[in-house]
Amino acid sequence: MRVFVAGSAGAIGQQPLPQLAAQGHQVTAATRSPAGGPGGRAGGRGSATGWRRAMLGRREAGVSETAGRAESMSDTAGVYQQLRPLMFAIAYRMIGSVGEAEDIVQEAFLRYHRASGEAGQIESPKAFLSAVTTRLCIDYLRSARARREAYTGVWLPEPLLTDDAARPPGPAEIAEQADSLSMAFLLLLERLSPVERAVFLMHDVFGYGYDEVAAIVGKSEDNCRQLALRARRHVAEGRPRFEASRVKREELAARFFAAVGRGDMDGLVSLLAADAVVYGDNGGGRPSWPRPIAGRDHVGRLLAGVIEQIRQLGIVIRPAEINGQPGGMFLDPAGRLINVFVLDIADGQIQTIRSVINPRKLRHLGPLANLDDLRRQLYPREAPAIPGDTG
Repeated sequence: MRVFVAGSAGAIGQQPLPQLAAQGHQVTAATRSPAGGPGGRAGGRGSATGWRRAMLGRREAGVSETAGRAESMSDTAGVYQQLRPLMFAIAYRMIGSVGEAEDIVQEAFLRYHRASGEAGQIESPKAFLSAVTTRLCIDYLRSARARREAYTGVWLPEPLLTDDAARPPGPAEIAEQADSLSMAFLLLLERLSPVERAVFLMHDVFGYGYDEVAAIVGKSEDNCRQLALRARRHVAEGRPRFEASRVKREELAARFFAAVGRGDMDGLVSLLAADAVVYGDNGGGRPSWPRPIAGRDHVGRLLAGVIEQIRQLGIVIRPAEINGQPGGMFLDPAGRLINVFVLDIADGQIQTIRSVINPRKLRHLGPLANLDDLRRQLYPREAPAIPGDTG
């Protein structure tokens, strides 16, 4: 029996390829090309990214080889369970896309399986998978740079829920520096070249030695030290500050979202820093915040419009931890996701609000609301886009 496993977020985690093949199935894994395809946004889940097929099948050779293959698949299943969280943590921090990170990790494990089948047992699965995952990410970033520069409006990473107890251990548990998951930090990494980003993350965040990093990126150890030093300087120049106390962050975020939900403008504005900034990623559609909105007064007026739309549409705000920071998921009355807010909090005030409403960046979080339908409710006589529609 042939089983097709799509490369969507989480698909490989629900029924690992090694288990399927061990059961005697021929597994065809359909994964998107990590580099993306023409016409699609880098990391866009609905873009024409060119599907690649990797065929994993039983060799038609006899009982002994089938038994050996089953043993190999059992080993691969164990490696998958052990190392998948680390590989996803690396890939997501490298490229800032949940869906594409899942696809890259799946591709890395397919290559590991093929290599172990052709060459026998791999001495260090972690070293092999780390190298393949990182190199795929570097290739992806090189092809994505031009598309990100041409991206309409503000580009933000795909939001990642980090407070779901039902999920297996994820990136927040893999690296000690949880702040390296924050949107502010991921955006800071965009200043680095793909190789600088890889060297910095692998050494400074994940603790790989320079000898290991050199083997991964194909550079000398001395070169990697220089790349890491240069990257460190860039990061130090703009490294974001966060409230040290998690309890204080969550308490202030709860007050903010409660004020938004009940329309308490005075309470809301009092929580904003004087130089607070709002960034909105809509992917070129509507609603549109094409440029950052800065200053307490401007942000307050923007949020006043959001509050009115929440009242008219019956939107519910569900608090959530997103990218290791306090956030909120805005849901329509049917529980479908409209957008997410992520807050940067420091010095007892909200410094930055990042809103992602681009549907292509939210699909991995659950069912999505129809933005055109919501807009028609707000503006019955106008053409279709929401919280935060500026026209």
